[in-house]
Amino acid sequence: MTPEQILLQELADTWHSTIPLSAFMQICPRRYDGIQFEVSAPLEPNINLHHTMFAGSIYTLMTLTGWGMLWLKQREAVVEGSIVLADANIRYHAPVTSAPLARVRWPGGDLSALAGGKRVKQSLTVELICGETLCASFSGLYVSLPGH
Repeated sequence: MTPEQILLQELADTWHSTIPLSAFMQICPRRYDGIQFEVSAPLEPNINLHHTMFAGSIYTLMTLTGWGMLWLKQREAVVEGSIVLADANIRYHAPVTSAPLARVRWPGGDLSALAGGKRVKQSLTVELICGETLCASFSGLYVSLPGH
């Protein structure tokens, strides 16, 4: 396994062991290049009565994608913090009818304050794509608390 694959597996294991819903949803970190992070989840375990992805599953997938990006950036910066979602907004643009891909780009941000015992706030924007269609957009304010 490459270092990237090891890191993504560690993230998946963290999600699945601490957030059981993520395992049921089969959320899987797919790709990370230091700037962009992509996460998938199959449609089948997340389907609703309309045969589209359940809104709660969409929200969870997008929340964890942003959370995962901050977790990855903390690993890169060799700092630790307990990450929480402090505020969020989601817009559903189109029904999710096929396997979605959530992606987030790192807008930049300094995480070194964590090493000094201070919390860090980071705003992230996540997009949910199905094929070529933007199905949902999510903006979240994440806070990382030092000492964890």
